[in-house]
Amino acid sequence: MSAILSVDDLNDFISPGVACIKPVETLPAADAHDETEVMLDGGSQQQQQQSAAQISLTDCLACSGCVTSAEAVLVSLQSHAEVLATLDAAPALRVVAVPAATADNDDPARRFVVEGLADPGARLLVASVSPQTRASLAAACPSGAVSGADVRRMVDVLLRGDSGLAAGGACGSRFSWVVDTDVVRDATLVLAADEALGASTPSRPVLAASCPGWVCYAEKTHPHVLPHLSRVKSPQALAGTLLKTTLSRSLGIPPSRIWHLAVMPCFDKKLEASREELTDQAWAGADSLAPGVRDVDCVITSKELLMLCESRGIDFFQLPRDGTSIPPLEPFPDSRLHQFLFPTQRPRSPPRVAGSSGGLLHYILQSRAAQTPGSEIRTTRGRNADVVEYCVSLDGQPLFRAARYYGFRNIQNLVRRLKPARPSRMPGGKPFGSARRAAGKSAASLEYGYVEVMACPGGCTNGGGQIKVEDPIVAQRKGFVGKPGPQEQKDWLAEVDEAYFSDGEAETEDGPIGGDVVDGISSSHVHDTLVYWSEMTGIGLDRLAFTSYREVISDVGKDRATDADKVVQLAGKVGGGW
Repeated sequence: MSAILSVDDLNDFISPGVACIKPVETLPAADAHDETEVMLDGGSQQQQQQSAAQISLTDCLACSGCVTSAEAVLVSLQSHAEVLATLDAAPALRVVAVPAATADNDDPARRFVVEGLADPGARLLVASVSPQTRASLAAACPSGAVSGADVRRMVDVLLRGDSGLAAGGACGSRFSWVVDTDVVRDATLVLAADEALGASTPSRPVLAASCPGWVCYAEKTHPHVLPHLSRVKSPQALAGTLLKTTLSRSLGIPPSRIWHLAVMPCFDKKLEASREELTDQAWAGADSLAPGVRDVDCVITSKELLMLCESRGIDFFQLPRDGTSIPPLEPFPDSRLHQFLFPTQRPRSPPRVAGSSGGLLHYILQSRAAQTPGSEIRTTRGRNADVVEYCVSLDGQPLFRAARYYGFRNIQNLVRRLKPARPSRMPGGKPFGSARRAAGKSAASLEYGYVEVMACPGGCTNGGGQIKVEDPIVAQRKGFVGKPGPQEQKDWLAEVDEAYFSDGEAETEDGPIGGDVVDGISSSHVHDTLVYWSEMTGIGLDRLAFTSYREVISDVGKDRATDADKVVQLAGKVGGGW
């Protein structure tokens, strides 16, 4: 699913064998020998006689075959054009802090005033940016010598500054706050460790679920692994829930008046943002037939961020890096969550052994090792670089096993080994299938306590939405003639990884002091913050920080006749009837 798409890619053909499963009454009539073309609203007919099939993002989530068309719809509904349309639709809402002398101390929400509410089209704009995106932009800078901290300030100028998007817009709209998702990532690491190492966990092994491409693949093709998926929200999803719930409760405005943009390394994050489980209906418990308000309204990728700049005539790499042109940050409506989201000391980057996908597995291993003083973590290389096994052991005795599986080729091997055994139809026969094998080397995955699963080989820095080595901005700087080869691609990914792992090293300070600190993260500090968030919003953490999954059943290629229809058909064939 992760692939760079352009406008030229938006229309493709779906053969009848893998037809879109949008209800048939909405599909155009076509000759049995023709192919059906799925097109976006407003797209050209390209001399096709049939009308365009109208499909939505929700429809695409239920589809198990129309991969390219699904991504095309995502590009249309969540793209840099959607960001520009939102900015120019109406002046953005603005939150102004009321001086303490005039604030009503009995009502914390009245410490801030929201200007512009009279305009029904105006919304409060907030954004979150991933560290993998910063690494991609830092590596792509033509002049070089740009750090992740520099890119952080450049993105801030673009979204909040006078010389950014606000300068060329019809309404001068700008974002009020820009959050780094690596701040929220600390919370997901702590919650994931609690889940993987606690007594009450999903079925073992617990499988990481922060990669939406992997989640969609599991829901559509391997429902037997759904009980294993981690229920902890991804950093993108958790950031969206935190921002919308806090701002809505603190400012007394509905979630629909808050618009959240996420800048991510992967197109599949658009799929995640559109999940029904990640809307206000899920965390507010609303019982309504109307569609819920999404926690993340729009996702653009690293490459699309540059397209956003080009649309406004901005050279991203020429934006100021020193921070002098960034307007002062308005206080977040809740002072405690302001300290959490905008710490004075930047969060430390994950160590290189943690990988480029956020460090979930590494943190869980470190947390398990910290529970048993004297234990050590041993690493075993798998059949390729994207399969690695880990074991926390004490005096040679294994205490906890885990693994990393990146890339769909390796994921397929994993899910096969987790498939439950099927009973034999022969009397007295033994069950057959992967799960019947005895525990051992051939079924080592069944012994894992946790598996970090990512769809992209190499991890999130290699996401489909990242700037690629063949893109003009990189190819021109490196002087490539023709298409770069595998070695050039490998070298480029190494540059992006270097930018990712060095992001914030100069700004890194020791984490919170305490006996529960693992990799600079204090679990007690995170837990206290999450409990405070839950109490402040009046919503349980089970709805705020956790999510759920469901099997997606496709009837593509299946007989849609009901049992009653089959009985009637059978009766007609034998000459019977009613």
